[in-house]
Amino acid sequence: MAADYRTPDRLLPAAAEEPAAPPGPPPKPVLSAPAVPAATHDGLRFWQYMLAGSVAGVVEHTAMFPVDTLKTHMQAGAPPCRPALSLGAALRNAVAGEGGALALYRGLPAMALGAGPAHAVYFSVYEFAKSALTDRLGPNNPAAHAASGVLATIASDAVFTPMDTVKQRLQLTSSPYTGVGHCIRTVLRDEGPGAFFVSYRTTVIMNAPYTAVHFATYEAAKRMLGDMAADEESLAVHATAGAAAGALAAAVTTPFDVVKTQLQCQGVCGCERFSSSSIGDVFRTIIKRDGYSGIMRGWKPRMLFHAPAAAICWSTYEASKSFFERLNEERRK
Repeated sequence: MAADYRTPDRLLPAAAEEPAAPPGPPPKPVLSAPAVPAATHDGLRFWQYMLAGSVAGVVEHTAMFPVDTLKTHMQAGAPPCRPALSLGAALRNAVAGEGGALALYRGLPAMALGAGPAHAVYFSVYEFAKSALTDRLGPNNPAAHAASGVLATIASDAVFTPMDTVKQRLQLTSSPYTGVGHCIRTVLRDEGPGAFFVSYRTTVIMNAPYTAVHFATYEAAKRMLGDMAADEESLAVHATAGAAAGALAAAVTTPFDVVKTQLQCQGVCGCERFSSSSIGDVFRTIIKRDGYSGIMRGWKPRMLFHAPAAAICWSTYEASKSFFERLNEERRK
């Protein structure tokens, strides 16, 4: 019987009323290209994961960008003649110059150019790596979630690091750059393309444990909250689990974030320039200059950024996934 794509309640009567085929030679088959199903995971296509992740990344970073600017001011490395900035001093310093409160958004275009593609790569790699690893290690396995997160961050950091460097240089008070294009041209001319990736190794080393802690905590918190909530896939569950994961992971990895920021901002606005991009050398320089407290500089705005940012990111991502799931379901009807 030919396939019938009508609703199930009409399918059986159609089968009973189907007329017999007339006698004679069978009809010639119609040649057509075989259907190739699009790659899917949990009912979503690859491009849908990328778009959902991209939207989540841009929304997250845009909402929390002023806090990120304060973190950059605190971590960039004040010259020896000036004391390290507190959170309040960083805020006053950021808005005191030209532009006032709008100065907190300097570098936002660079963030948007980097965060969208980077998060698209991040979430799509995570979803497919998690699918492959859970097939081998079993469902709800923390090692599978952590390993998937590490693979995702290695791929996404390669996309985001150049624009993150531009963003942080633009965030500094009295930045010599007038915009994204001017910063890119100046850095290429004066320092070469390698300057955009000088912190990539540090970023990966920072984000690998950050992501491992983040995803493992997120999945565990989501299961725990889901047991207590009426709907384990509600946005409140995703937001709360994401906030807990973001805060814990941010606190653990702050020292590497300080190194990353100082490498990316070196030589700009009086920030110290390092003779080597070695993580160990930069750590020793910071500790010698600022003491051990120097490697935890900016931990407050970092946690203030990542807790709500993770909540915003995960809830936006899951909402986007739900939208695509409903869209795909409607198309299948």
